[in-house]
Amino acid sequence: MGARGTEGGGVAERPSVVIIDDSPELRALVGARLRASELFDVVAEGGDGGAALMLAHEHQPTLMLLDTSMPVLDGLECLPLVLAVSPDTKVVMFTGFQAAGLADRARELGATAFAEKSLPLDSLVDLLWSHAGDGPTPPRPRSRPLRLARGDDPDARDQRVLDEHLECYREVFDQATIGMATMTLNGSIVRANRALIEMVGRPSFNLVGLDYGVLTREHGDQLDDALARITEGGEDVVAFEHPVERENDVRTVRVTLTPVRDSRGEPLYTFAQVQDVTSELELRRSEEVFRLLVTAVKDYAIFMLDVDGRVASWNAGAEYIKGYPADEIVGRHFRIFYPREQRESGHPEHNLELALRDGVYTEEGWRIRRDGSTFWARAVITAVYDESGRHRGFAKVTRDQSEQRAHEEERRRALDQQAHLLAVTAHELRTPAAVIDGAVAMLRDGDDLDAQAREQVLEAMASSANRLQRLITDLGTASDVQAEALALTPETMSLAGALTTAVDRVHAAHARARITLRVDQNVEFVADPGRVGQALDNLLENAVRHGRPPVEITGERTAEGIRVVVRDAGPGVEARLADRVFERFAHAGPTAGTGIGLYLVREIARLHGGDASYVVDDSGRPSFVLDLPARPQIPRS
Repeated sequence: MGARGTEGGGVAERPSVVIIDDSPELRALVGARLRASELFDVVAEGGDGGAALMLAHEHQPTLMLLDTSMPVLDGLECLPLVLAVSPDTKVVMFTGFQAAGLADRARELGATAFAEKSLPLDSLVDLLWSHAGDGPTPPRPRSRPLRLARGDDPDARDQRVLDEHLECYREVFDQATIGMATMTLNGSIVRANRALIEMVGRPSFNLVGLDYGVLTREHGDQLDDALARITEGGEDVVAFEHPVERENDVRTVRVTLTPVRDSRGEPLYTFAQVQDVTSELELRRSEEVFRLLVTAVKDYAIFMLDVDGRVASWNAGAEYIKGYPADEIVGRHFRIFYPREQRESGHPEHNLELALRDGVYTEEGWRIRRDGSTFWARAVITAVYDESGRHRGFAKVTRDQSEQRAHEEERRRALDQQAHLLAVTAHELRTPAAVIDGAVAMLRDGDDLDAQAREQVLEAMASSANRLQRLITDLGTASDVQAEALALTPETMSLAGALTTAVDRVHAAHARARITLRVDQNVEFVADPGRVGQALDNLLENAVRHGRPPVEITGERTAEGIRVVVRDAGPGVEARLADRVFERFAHAGPTAGTGIGLYLVREIARLHGGDASYVVDDSGRPSFVLDLPARPQIPRS
């Protein structure tokens, strides 16, 4: 515990503070500001709910700054436990979400105060001091204006740019046309966008802090199962459907849950996309009813079974889909259409039992043709009775859904990729935006920091700004590639100059990065300097952020043009990703990045007539290789 002098010459004990947040950059920034105020002793820091409990028990701090979304336990779950092990600790909840209902819920659980991460750091200091104990605020140490360079104060335009970075994710979230929500791992809504508010017909203050299961009309078990598959099963995308009632109208929505994980792969919270699929379902039902009336088309296999399940009739569509002529199949049991494991388990007979019990039974699954090939079928079995009510058999209608299933799988993959991109973009924007905002506030307001603290603030600010700029550039380029709108402007380039400049750019963002460069001199080639620089930046950034030092980059002349090799001392790419590491959205986990950096490296190389590859040499050392021709045929923009 530290101390500060009083007017009477005595010594008063400073309030002790424990900072809990999953972002080390944010912890460092807040800790530096609290220490600089000379009002508090920052006795410990932690990155998850488990650490919060241990540190509260060990230090019995005066104050705890507790993040809302964390691994192990989220802030709302952790809060009562912290107070149980350290009853005298005053807990201030710390969150990146703007939601009055969330603050009210935190206070109900025992929080002393609620602070948003967008709060200026001076205001955060005042807030913490106001809850630290009795008595007036001690005088602050005199502060001198802190400048980035002589005469280089940020002007209003620079501040607006930084503010736009801070609000970027919130605007994307709130203006989306589909419903979106951020929830804790237990399903409590901490943020909901306008589309979701309109979809469920509840005001925003009524949604924040609400268990999403309340909206599912007694289908909360589906939500519980989905969250368990994420937290316990490690799944990255889980979807389910449920009804929603609004103004005497019941709609059906599809919910897609994606976890945002920490660096260890532990889920921090869940990101939900909610889409109204009522029209889609109604259209599907209407189409099914209509087509069942058209018995002559080849798209449907329509035939009768007797009460024991033997084929009693056969139409042209059945022969076309299943491959059996009528004289070969009539009289045989319909179990022949099912895979062997289903035949052995009695699945076909069970389907007939369900149809007899309920009147009709519907399912989708694999079926076997006469030639042994498989297809994905949608089958409807209806129990048939005569006028006297006696059971006469079953009508069976089967349709080949293989092509539709392939389209649905492709659509699901696209939705999964979209969900991943949104979730990771949100994760990538949240922390650097908060760090930049806090750092600018400290530098602008003139805090008296020591040299080490000032260096930490500047490094955090530069690193975060670089992360934001790279994300914006990569997203824009990926969009151009997808739309086939990426134009190249080639010119003669120096290999040594291109590699040296790329290394300098990475050093500017990662001052402590250990990078060695070996390059053949006097080597020239023709390419688009901007796009080649982007590819080199992505390769080096990938090695610095996800590999181990030192990083080595080499450039040499080849018979076809030039070759650039980037390697580091790490183990390389996971085996499961090695064959698709350059594919769009391929990633090692939800927090490993957007999955588009290496994809852009390969696309830029191929647009130049070259290629990118991942190789492992005879010694087991992995490398990323970029090959470009000396003079490709590139259409000018």
